[in-house]
Amino acid sequence: MINLSNWLPVIWGGTIAGGSTGLLGVYIIGMRIPFLGVCVAHAALAGAVFGALLGLSGQMLMLPALAGAVGTALLLGTLDPQNVRMDTNVMLGLLFSLTMGLAFLGIGLFAVYGISDNDVRNLLWGSVTLCRWRDALLMTGAAVVELLFVAAFYKEMRAIMFSRLHAAAAGVRVTFVWTGFLILTSAVLTVNFQTVGGLMIYSLMTNPAAAAFQLVKGHGRALVLSVVLGGVSGLGGFLISLAANLPTGAMIVIFSSLLVALAAIISRVSRGHT
Repeated sequence: MINLSNWLPVIWGGTIAGGSTGLLGVYIIGMRIPFLGVCVAHAALAGAVFGALLGLSGQMLMLPALAGAVGTALLLGTLDPQNVRMDTNVMLGLLFSLTMGLAFLGIGLFAVYGISDNDVRNLLWGSVTLCRWRDALLMTGAAVVELLFVAAFYKEMRAIMFSRLHAAAAGVRVTFVWTGFLILTSAVLTVNFQTVGGLMIYSLMTNPAAAAFQLVKGHGRALVLSVVLGGVSGLGGFLISLAANLPTGAMIVIFSSLLVALAAIISRVSRGHT
């Protein structure tokens, strides 16, 4: 018989992970910068890897992971694509390559120095079954801060999503708001690492938002639906993995991908009837 009390933090953690990353995804997909999620995720992963090499383990790995992610976010926030004459996606691609190289360099050093890489492997692949109430509360706290930020800068973020240049011309403090969003993204991704895994959290960030944009129009509606679909992805993927004894992170990503396919079918059928 399944003890529900043991699974409550797992269920809550998976749902919160999906909902919080889904909310971020609306802006990332809306601004057509999908590399942002994978870039920040690999920066956090690189930080965690080198933290483990220095002797940190368990929850303490979140500190260097957050440092790596926030450092990358601050760099991205202060770089103006117009001044550096480089498209945002190109900058993200370069940083992604660098952070990925650093992460896998660090992983290779574990064997050289004879250090166990179990904690890092958990971050790579993720397992929501490792989630405890302490982790779930941390994820919930990050989600609450995320909601407060979106509520406080709703109009500014909508303007930036449309055009950073036009937003600046309209008086929006683009650098301040944009950098704040990047730091928020870093924090949310970092605390959700052990649920989905550093190599797969990018998909959970993009898939719910992609599905939402297929089904609804309007910024507010897309935000709400993406949060719901993200939560459904986290919960549904976990339940499937529990029933079939399959890797949790992989099933969350696959389930969210199926939701995108279903949304595309529904959207096409709806257009056919109008």
